[in-house]
Amino acid sequence: MLAKRIIPCLDVRNGRVVKGTNFVGIKDVADPKTLAKYYNDEGADELVFYDITASSDGRKLFADALRSVAEEIFIPLTVGGGINTLDDFDRVLKCGADKVSVNSGAVKDPSLIASAAKKYGDQCVVLSMDVKRVDGKYVVFVKGGRENTGIDAVDWAKRGADSGAGEIVLNSIDTDGVRGGFDLPMLQAICDVVNVPVIASGGAGKKEDFLSLFTSLPKVDAGLAAGIFHNGSLRIKDLKKYLKQNGVEMRL
Repeated sequence: MLAKRIIPCLDVRNGRVVKGTNFVGIKDVADPKTLAKYYNDEGADELVFYDITASSDGRKLFADALRSVAEEIFIPLTVGGGINTLDDFDRVLKCGADKVSVNSGAVKDPSLIASAAKKYGDQCVVLSMDVKRVDGKYVVFVKGGRENTGIDAVDWAKRGADSGAGEIVLNSIDTDGVRGGFDLPMLQAICDVVNVPVIASGGAGKKEDFLSLFTSLPKVDAGLAAGIFHNGSLRIKDLKKYLKQNGVEMRL
């Protein structure tokens, strides 16, 4: 059985890690370099770095903050924010990323996923989806959750995986920062149509939420969270031991 992964996420704005609820009410948290080193030492399986305003600001990702994070860690690093071209892939990979996450850029140019997968390999391409319920349907949003694309999320996930995305990160806007548990129905809908690893994001509030995630949805490969790890209310080492004790395969 493959081990499940626990992945902390650094949402970075203007060179600082921030956190909000339902993608709004953003508050300053910490320096990304300091947090990255902490998570590397805590036993995180991977780290995600999102420059959360790059797309909405229409600019390139802040390379300096990314380099400082990459220098501190020895675990896989996934990077997203303002990724619109193959040149953007090349730039962040040269800054130390192992995988590149595309969201708004793939919506603007769906051929980007296939082109990147062909050049860098499927394992390098991560399709990140910010999804919200609209009139009973799962709909893709972009630009930090501010813009409704009207795209059906289930169709988009399948299309992304078929085009060569090696992983899918599902960010539920409905549960983001609420800490009431992962969005299991939304995750189930995505898992049903793809055969690539799915990473659950949005809603983790306690260790039991991760246990519920992995036992309810065996096809989910990883749980991603930010706030509960940042504020120290849940330590990754403790979480992984708890999950292992409860029958979830973990790398300790």
